[in-house]
Amino acid sequence: MIVGICIGSGIFYKVDDILMFTGGNVFLGALVFVIGAFSIIFGSISLTNLASRSTKNGGIVGYFEDFYSESIASAVGWFQTFLYYPTIAVVVAWAAGIYTCLLLGLPDNLDLQMLIGLGYLLLFYFINILSSSLGGHFQVISSLIKLIPLIGVGIIALFFNQGQPDIPSNVNPVPLTNVGMGWLAALAPTAFSYDGWAISLSISGEVKNPKKTMPIALVIAPIIVLIVYLSYFLGMTHILGPEYILATGNSAVTQVGQMLLGKSGEVIILLFILISMLGVVNGVILGHIRMPYALATKNMIPASEQVVKNNRGLSKNYSALISMACSLFWFFIHYLSQKFSLMTTGDISEIAIVFGYLFYMALYIKVLMLYKQKIVTNVFTGLISPILALIGGSIIIIGGFSSNPLSMIAFFVICSIFSISGYTYCKKQLSLS
Repeated sequence: MIVGICIGSGIFYKVDDILMFTGGNVFLGALVFVIGAFSIIFGSISLTNLASRSTKNGGIVGYFEDFYSESIASAVGWFQTFLYYPTIAVVVAWAAGIYTCLLLGLPDNLDLQMLIGLGYLLLFYFINILSSSLGGHFQVISSLIKLIPLIGVGIIALFFNQGQPDIPSNVNPVPLTNVGMGWLAALAPTAFSYDGWAISLSISGEVKNPKKTMPIALVIAPIIVLIVYLSYFLGMTHILGPEYILATGNSAVTQVGQMLLGKSGEVIILLFILISMLGVVNGVILGHIRMPYALATKNMIPASEQVVKNNRGLSKNYSALISMACSLFWFFIHYLSQKFSLMTTGDISEIAIVFGYLFYMALYIKVLMLYKQKIVTNVFTGLISPILALIGGSIIIIGGFSSNPLSMIAFFVICSIFSISGYTYCKKQLSLS
């Protein structure tokens, strides 16, 4: 699930964004991927100390409940449930709409892309509400399928000796530039490409032997993601060249398939990409529909008793319906932000992802505290890893702000409002009880 959510969304349509922020410098682009992996590999290794000791459901929320307080856990839960999960699901569904239009030769039209994305969003809500195992099976299949083009591009690049393609005459070229420290802004789209590993924690209570299985998954999965990403990124830049990718943007990937197999190759690679993105939409929804229920079991949201009681069927699964309502709300907000260019770069999900690192870093600090108290005794997982994860997380937050300062400040305020609301609500409920 970790590999399936991380891989297959951002990597396909964020490569040109990363190159844009690095001025087309391939070395800096690769470095950005390494830094992104650096933060989640050591972050996830640090969290294995909490995963093996936590007894609560809700993933990250459960960790805060176990190791901080119920009120802080509620703050995290409200942020994740009402903002973080739905914004990611919405943006990836929209991206799936973009690639569906490319695949079917439909007009490059925002309204059409969003309409198709809405259809995908509702479809996967239906699948996961109807059967959790059905959603899980699709997750496994899509995870395996999406590795084929990513690793394939990297392998083909090793033997590729043809010249790089010319930029289409109807496309304006983008020159390579020296961006100085501006390359740090590439960490925002990179964070999107890597994000998803923490979403898997929401189903930890349903995993066989979670105290053993989750720590293993949290270590191995990010390493697999890094290898696959570097393979794809270096392969793409070697075959097409950074200038071509900068000029053609999201459609650059189709040129690889066309160069190798003609028109049918373009269709095949677009089909792989679409399945990959649908796997991400499914994975995020699979995790999100469980979050309102998890919060309700802890009495952290209004009408908790009804949400816990009604958790089956298409019309009576209140947790899933709350999840879907949140996604539809943010779908509308995302549409407005794109339609009227309310954000100069990026999208609403990048801001939620960057803000989420503040919570991750709080957990890394808790691991250091447990090490100091000698509850955690392993030097690498209890001391070295959380320190390196804190450094990586700090770099991502700084990079995120430098990519879009005004939007980041505005949305950080919104994220804070959601978190404070969750904290205040839980405090009130505790005082009443």
